[in-house]
Amino acid sequence: MNSAFLREAFELARRGKGQTSPNPAVGAVLVRDGEVVGRGFHTYSGTKHAEIRALDEAGSRAHGATLYINLEPCSHRGRTGPCADALIAAGVSRVVVGMQDPNPQVAGEGFRKLRAAGIEVELAKEFTAEAEKLNEEFVHFMRTGRPLVTLKTALTLDGKIAAPDDNRGWITSDVARAHVQQLRHNADAILTGVGTVLADDCLLTDRTGLARSRPLLRIVADSRLRIPLDSKMVAGARSDLAMVTTSAVPAERRKAMEDRGVKVLTFDGPGGRADLRRLVEWLGEEKYLSLLIEAGSMLNWSALDSGIVDKIFFYYAPKILGGMESLPMAGGKGRRRRTDAIVLRGIQVHAIAEDEFAVEGYVRKEI
Repeated sequence: MNSAFLREAFELARRGKGQTSPNPAVGAVLVRDGEVVGRGFHTYSGTKHAEIRALDEAGSRAHGATLYINLEPCSHRGRTGPCADALIAAGVSRVVVGMQDPNPQVAGEGFRKLRAAGIEVELAKEFTAEAEKLNEEFVHFMRTGRPLVTLKTALTLDGKIAAPDDNRGWITSDVARAHVQQLRHNADAILTGVGTVLADDCLLTDRTGLARSRPLLRIVADSRLRIPLDSKMVAGARSDLAMVTTSAVPAERRKAMEDRGVKVLTFDGPGGRADLRRLVEWLGEEKYLSLLIEAGSMLNWSALDSGIVDKIFFYYAPKILGGMESLPMAGGKGRRRRTDAIVLRGIQVHAIAEDEFAVEGYVRKEI
């Protein structure tokens, strides 16, 4: 196996990030006699899968070639025919792949079809972890039926996200905030609390300017539907805004939102608050693969305490606020005993800008 060709397939797949949901990001490289004869990566709007685009570019040179790809070729008919069948018809002789497709409609069937046709299949196990990371939202969704939920925040070194009196300016740098936009671009949906909207009159949009397969669904947790009808978010709604609220909201208030193109989700939860667990279930039902949370202290804790958070991405600035009144990353009651602390695993530290870093990790869930 030539790992350089497989790495190129991974890089092609990354070019499709944000453009493939609810499908996975896939890159394909066809090689014959040591020369690349076809390349392709998937975008949902383009319909054709990465393998088919690579085959189209290769033409007759695909016969006897080796395909390098990050994900098992599909074996079922969706919007397009099975890629495994196309590879067989083109006379590809070998397939080197990063991981098996977790989609139950595939799940090894693509490999079986290829092998039955005499095509050699090599699962590059040393690349499997990287392949799963590349498509972690899709993998999580296929295994759980729920979107991957990431809690993102920017904070000082002492864990504060807001000062008690004056919050003008930013905690982190322009570089960090640009990085956040990439997280938004890769997400299918984003959640904040009404407190954040009332304080900042924010838009919560993807400002990368990059193509997307679907609009970023902006969601506001607003138990009493307090968001102003003339807020920037409501005024700019284009079937891309949802409020998650409770049955305590008057019908006329709900209708006023819906008349402005806002989807109102009534999910009653404990303590008169909107049910975040039900929200995540609904997103799964609608085939949203990922949810990014950018919120304040109270909603951050509600999300963590409810168990919906799968992953964290915390941006740290070289600053200290101190004091008992500055808001911590997560407020609420918190955990009263050290032994009850929420535990993270798979911690990675990323350099962001000079003296700034981000911590990425995954919440350890009870099985």
